[in-house]
Amino acid sequence: MPEYKHLFTSKLPGVETSIFAVMSKLASQEKAINLSQGYPDFPSSPELISLVNRFMKEGYNQYAPMPGVLELREVICEKTETLYGTAYHPETEITITAGATQAIFTAITAVIQKEDEVILFGPSYDCYEPAVRLNGGKIVEIELEAPDYTINWLKVRENISEKTRMIIINTPHNPTGTVLTQQDMESLSELVKDTDIIILSDEVYEHIIFDGEIHQSAARFPTLAERSFIFASFGKTFHNTGWKLGYCLAPEKLMNEFKKVHQFNVFSVNHPIQKALAVYMRTPGNYLNLGSFYQQKRDIFLNAIESSKFKVKPSKGTYFQLLSYQQISDKKDTDLAIRLTKEFKVASIPVSVFYQKRKDDHVLRFCFAKSEETLLKGAEILRNITSL
Repeated sequence: MPEYKHLFTSKLPGVETSIFAVMSKLASQEKAINLSQGYPDFPSSPELISLVNRFMKEGYNQYAPMPGVLELREVICEKTETLYGTAYHPETEITITAGATQAIFTAITAVIQKEDEVILFGPSYDCYEPAVRLNGGKIVEIELEAPDYTINWLKVRENISEKTRMIIINTPHNPTGTVLTQQDMESLSELVKDTDIIILSDEVYEHIIFDGEIHQSAARFPTLAERSFIFASFGKTFHNTGWKLGYCLAPEKLMNEFKKVHQFNVFSVNHPIQKALAVYMRTPGNYLNLGSFYQQKRDIFLNAIESSKFKVKPSKGTYFQLLSYQQISDKKDTDLAIRLTKEFKVASIPVSVFYQKRKDDHVLRFCFAKSEETLLKGAEILRNITSL
């Protein structure tokens, strides 16, 4: 094949395959326990799968309405009002999407223009920054303050400029497992009131929260709700990440701009799954017990590595746990993650890849959305590592 040296310049120079794909591929090649990529290794609900099959057989196999099946949008709006106290209109303020990543890309594309500045907090999920760059925007990264990974709101204020168009938040937070507090959200509200700054609130782990914490959705705070795109993921909630289904909530003015892009990059998403979810979500117990379900898995994993040399601060949400290896090795986290996979047969994600400047705190991210058997096998390996 010829090398096209003069036809175009890459819009994402230096960007390579996602670390999640890289580590999962390596785990497969090495026959390692895969605690890297965030997906469950246990089945989805048989009832939900049966519902999907039912609606396929009933003929819902052609295009769904562009914004999504109305009955699903209605049940989501009911859920949001019940949990967070804000009413969204199902016909004008919600769109069903092909997962949260597509929704995030669509929202950023809809509003970010050349030279707009977007504030995000590192370490941050890896889909935000490329979407901003592809649309001509500039990233302003503010690092969360380790080891608790909290936001310094004074630094945020200092970094807001006339070019600030958007602030991206993520709670519960991937990769750190932290959650934003009511005080955090009130601080953000105070910063953006009387501005035109848009909030992108990634809340895909909204139901996976532990130890009595309450999810502080942007929808709870009027100043934020009126300017926020809020994202959720059915894949995270119902153990079926391969279905790639999520949704976006936003006030009508923002949603109108979102739909303009959505209709041309995906138009509509899986019809029979939408119909099935509209029925399945009528039972709130199908998602409201998720926190206790995953807290049990977190605790199994943490109890099993309690005697290890890894330093732990228990995750407050998501299905990820950070482990510090400072007492074990001073090697780069990217090198150590590869070595753990190849030599010890357990795969993780190096946290430095979630920073723009690749800051290395000697921390690895492990996924505990796994069966008890998988967690105990992985923990046994980690427990017996004393030096690297």
